[in-house]
This record gives sequence, C-alpha cells and structure tokens, in this order.
Amino acid sequence: MSRFQFVAEHSNTFEVKRLCQVLCVARSSFYKWLAAAPARAARAAGDEALAARIRAVHVQDRACGAPRITVELNDGAAPDARVNHKRVARVMREHRIAGIRLRRRVRTTVPDPGAALVPDLLERDFTASEPNAKYVGDITYLPCGDDGFLYLATVIDCFSRRLVGWSIADHMRTDLVTDALLAAAATRGTLAGAVMHTDHGAQYGAKVYAQLCTRLGVSRSMGAVGTSADNAMAESFNATLKRETLAGAHGWPDSPTARHEVFTWITRYNTRRRHSTCGYLSPTDYENAHHAANLTLAA
Repeated sequence: MSRFQFVAEHSNTFEVKRLCQVLCVARSSFYKWLAAAPARAARAAGDEALAARIRAVHVQDRACGAPRITVELNDGAAPDARVNHKRVARVMREHRIAGIRLRRRVRTTVPDPGAALVPDLLERDFTASEPNAKYVGDITYLPCGDDGFLYLATVIDCFSRRLVGWSIADHMRTDLVTDALLAAAATRGTLAGAVMHTDHGAQYGAKVYAQLCTRLGVSRSMGAVGTSADNAMAESFNATLKRETLAGAHGWPDSPTARHEVFTWITRYNTRRRHSTCGYLSPTDYENAHHAANLTLAA
C-alpha cells in the first residue's frame, strides 16, 4: 500500500494534514494523487480488458510473446483500438502471461568421418531474395514416453521460413532425410538450382543422400563440425517446435500423439503463425505476397 493510499483510507478518522505530517508526504502531492484517481481507475480497467484480449490470443499460441501478440491484436483493429507493444509487454508481465521454455536436448548429429568434404555455401547467411533458392535442414528428436523417440527431418526455405518438406520416423537412417527432401521437391515441383544446407550428420553425408541431391539438381552445403551456429536457423526451428508443442513437458505420452500434434503445429506454423522475419505474416502468406508483388511488377 502506498502512503497516499493510507492517507485516503484513514482520512475519515484523522485529519489529512496530520496524516501527511506523520507519513512525511506533502499535502499538495496527496491531493494531486487523489485527483488522478479516476484516471488511474480507467487505466486499470483498460489494462484488465487488454489482459483478457491477450489471454484469448495466448491460449491459441501459448509460446507467443508481446511482439506477435501485439500484431495479432492490431490486425484489422480500428485506429483508436490499436495497442503499443510496450503496453502489451507490461500487461503480460503484470498478469504473468508468459511463453514456454524448452527443457532438454538429445544429440542427433553424429558426423561420418569418412564422408566427402562439402563446402559451406551459406556461411551463416540464412536469407534469400526469393523462394526455392536456399534451404536448411536438420534432424531433431521427439520424446514419446515409453515409446522412446521419434525423429523429425526438416527442409526449411530461407526466404520465408516455410517448412516445405519433412519426415517423421522411429529411426535416423538415411531415408529419413531423403524422404524429407523428396517431400520438399514434391511441394515445390522442382528444387533444381537450390542450395540445401545441413550439419555434418552421417545421414547428410551418406552416398544415397548425395546422389539424390545430384538427381534433384540441389547443391549440398554443410557448416563446420560441432558448430550449431552454422545451422542456426534449423536449430531455432526445432527449438520453437518443441517449446510450442510440448509446453514445458518432457515429452508426448506416445508416438501417435506426437505425430498428430507435430503435424497440427506444422500446418499452423506454415499457414497461420506470424513470423517476425516475414513482417509478422505467416510463411505461406509471405510467399503469396511476394508472388503477387512480382506479378504486379511484371504487369
């Protein structure tokens, strides 16, 4: 309780002058505080209403933070209903609305010492000027209770962060990553001329994978051994997926649940989840906007 609040609550019993003297506050400051009470009450009511709106967004995406929630709240809102991201962040702190943090990790990258040397064509530049030019990929584990682990292989477009190809299996054999790359080729129609960047996992160094890249017209790229920053975009995707699907839990109860929830999240990630790198559009919407802009320029 503030000293001003104490004076206000006891002003019917004691003189304000005496209370202010005892509490060492200026009467002018107290009366100024008292005059501002209606405005404070209005702000508090506004914050409560905003907190309710934030919770409505947060329940749909428990890991989203203040920037993405702000964009969601302002999407289609009238000018006088728009909110500032700093206010959203403050209200989230005050009402303890927060995202979810990732817990543990399992090693999925085991280099093959006999694999052919592959150059790093990205050099940590995970940007692209158009879709279907540069991709990153990785394997991550999916803990499934008594069922052990499933493994997810990904192919992510550097332009839009869209997951264009993926594969889930209960093993980490080479066909896990070849299936993901074939899925990406089916999504795009062709991958000819694209770069596919990965870590030094044995699956990506396998002869079968290299032959598939050659057949699809894909140039392979690899970062340094043991340096996660060289494949940071794929690592970040894996962390986001687990944080937002597991919601702080250690794993899924079983394999079918993991498959279902990961598939649901991937669909939402591509089509609805707002990405800061994409100007807070979803990856699919970002690509569509790019295509539309190109058509307009061509016309």
